Amino acid sequence: MATEATEPTEAEERQPTLTVDELAARAGVTVRTIRFYSTRGLLPPPVIGPRRVGHYGPEHLSRLALIEELQHQGMTLAAIERYLEQLPPDLSAHDLAIHRALVATWAPDAPEEMPRAELERRAGRTLGDEDLERLAAMDVLARTDADDTYRVDPGLLRLGLRLLDVPIAHETILASRTVLVEHTRSAAQELTRLFRDEVWGPYRERESDPEHVAAMKSLSAHMQPLVVQALVTAFQRSLKEELGAAFRAE
Repeated sequence: MATEATEPTEAEERQPTLTVDELAARAGVTVRTIRFYSTRGLLPPPVIGPRRVGHYGPEHLSRLALIEELQHQGMTLAAIERYLEQLPPDLSAHDLAIHRALVATWAPDAPEEMPRAELERRAGRTLGDEDLERLAAMDVLARTDADDTYRVDPGLLRLGLRLLDVPIAHETILASRTVLVEHTRSAAQELTRLFRDEVWGPYRERESDPEHVAAMKSLSAHMQPLVVQALVTAFQRSLKEELGAAFRAE
């Protein structure tokens, strides 16, 4: 895909065009992993095209990224299945990307060093010098001392690539990122204070109760994804209401 390609229409973005090999390359997993996830019901089935070839779309790619992030959080496949079952079945690739991005804030991916060829393979497109500069400005990647080798944040890569084609000024994107970081940090601080004062404090007073200790361990294991899901839902509703009100006022 050329960097100067026009923005795809909504219908084109939903069109499943990736083979299983291409999906695996874009997601950074093996074909065997994709088929295993499919048998577990973690991935919806592909669209079967001519010659019985399965085709995958952006929703599959975003769902794979979300599964990978939940695994990084230490969740078992059974827990991931339960998490995904709670999500609306018609979530778009964009909605899934929001879930993944917010889950990633709990435990950011370790940066990976990769040559430009590998970066472009992961991106599924050619990246020009201007693209690389914009990705660097968004803290998605940074140059290393080696020629054409970059230190890449895998958690931000997919989001950064999507933003390359958004018809919004780069300065606006960076300003939006600052707003999101500031407000999500504030929410995280308030939630941490609430958990510390209302949950952790009483727990310390009842450490001698084995049942209470077991309950707290279970809560700790599930709290982060539950809080993230609540944040995503609340943010999506608030954004929809605010955008609706703003444009109705015009």
